[in-house]
Order: sequence, then C-alpha cells, then structure tokens
Amino acid sequence: MVNFMLEIKGDLENLTNLQPEGGCNDANFPYYFKLKCGNCGELSQKETCVTLSEVVQLSKGKGTANLSQRCKFCGRDGSVLMIPGRGRAVTDEDSESGKFVPIMMFDCRGFEPTGFSFRDGWTAESLAGTKFESIDLSDGDFVEYDEKGQCPVGVSNLQERFVVVR
Repeated sequence: MVNFMLEIKGDLENLTNLQPEGGCNDANFPYYFKLKCGNCGELSQKETCVTLSEVVQLSKGKGTANLSQRCKFCGRDGSVLMIPGRGRAVTDEDSESGKFVPIMMFDCRGFEPTGFSFRDGWTAESLAGTKFESIDLSDGDFVEYDEKGQCPVGVSNLQERFVVVR
C-alpha cells in the first residue's frame, strides 16, 4: 500500500481558491490519470477516471475501492482508493510563491498514478469576489475578464505531480 498525493500549481492572475467544483472532496469530480503497473511497469494506454462516488467491491472480497483494475500486460490486479480530507484550494499566495498544493490523496495497491489530466469542472474566485465556475483547464490555461474587478483573470503554467506520502 502506497499513498500518492496529487499536487498542483499554476500561475493565477487576479484569482484565488482554484479547486474542483464542489471542493477538493467533491464526490462527483472525476480525476483522470494513467496507471503504471507496480509489477511489470506497463503504463496504461488510456487515462483512467476515478471518482469518490464510484465504489467497487475488490475481487478477493477484501473491502472496497474507487477503482479495481487488472493490468492488461501481466494480469495482476490493482486498486485505487481515494482518501478525502487532505486537499485544499490553490490560493493566490500559493501561486505567488510557486508552491505545489495538495488536492487529493490516493491509496494505490498494485498501481502508481501518473500524468494527471486537467479537464473541466474547476472553480476559482477573483480577488474582487467574482466566482468563476465550470472552468475548463483541458488546454492548460483559462482566460476571462472580471467585470466587477475590471481586470483580466486567468490560470496558466499548470503543473501536476504525484508525491508518495508515508
């Protein structure tokens, strides 16, 4: 069992509190990433989608997980269990300091997550208080204009990483 923390960072322009809609613990927010087999090292061809709301019984009847999958190369079973409550929103202070911020923890057995894919479903707030919802970060950036604050807002230079947490 290894816990991996998904951490992100980016440049926020006149924005703060970048996070999945509904917060980092939103049961319906889909996390997309590839899986690397811990046995043979094979990297999945397609991205896997994991959500808190989807729970499956493990094949050997030893509990549940948010994902149970078999490596297509070596046939070994693996699972991913999401552990909510450890993530938070990216603030403008985090952006200015260039810090990676924890978003979600994954308990991985037999797999290692890699290559998180930013997609839609993000939210942020301008420094003037305007809420921006359904932000699509698929292209790696977001640009808009805040009428209330009379300034441009944006997200750019997004980076992600999975860090082993003991």
